[in-house]
Amino acid sequence: MRHNFGPKPLLYPMPVFIIATYGEDGTPNAMNAAWGGMADTQIIGICLGDHKTTRNIFARKAFTVSMADAENVVAADYVGIVSGDKVPDKLAKAGWHTRKSEFVDAPLIEELPMALECEFLSYDEETGLLLGKIVNVCAEERILTDGVTDLTKFRPITYDPSGHGYYTLGEKVGNAFSDGKKLK
Repeated sequence: MRHNFGPKPLLYPMPVFIIATYGEDGTPNAMNAAWGGMADTQIIGICLGDHKTTRNIFARKAFTVSMADAENVVAADYVGIVSGDKVPDKLAKAGWHTRKSEFVDAPLIEELPMALECEFLSYDEETGLLLGKIVNVCAEERILTDGVTDLTKFRPITYDPSGHGYYTLGEKVGNAFSDGKKLK
C-alpha cells in the first residue's frame, strides 16, 4: 500500500548546492540551496527567493555552484541558516576561504572540491527559478581518478527534505548506458 503525502518536494537525491557570489563591495557571500538541478547540458536551474545571494547574482551576472561534501557539512548547513544580510562575513565564520574564478565574476570556495562556474541567464519572479549557463566546471585533483570525478573520494552530500538530514551518496550499483543492454 502506498502512502500519499500530497504535493511536497520529495525528490531524491536532492543536491546540496552552495551558491557563491560577490557583493557590491566585493565581499564573498554564499548560501545553501537544495532546490535545483540540471535543466540542460550546460544550464543549471535553482529555485531561489529574495536573498543577498540572489541580489548579488542580479548585480554581478555571475555565480558559482559547489556541491557540498561530507567533510564540510557543518559549514554548508551554517551558510544555509544564516543570512548574508545579517552576517556579512558568514563565509569567514564558516571557516571557508575563496579565490576568484578565472571564468566568471564570482568566488570559488577553496574547501569545496568541485564547482560549476556560471553566468546568469534568467530569473522567474513568480517561481523563483534562476537559470545559469555553465561556462566551466573545476575540480580538485584529490577527488579525481584517471581524470574523472570519483564519488568515493568526493563524497557529495544529499538533502532529505522529509527527515531534514544530510546523507552521502551510496555505493555504485550499476553502469549507465550499459546494464540495460542486457534486456535488448
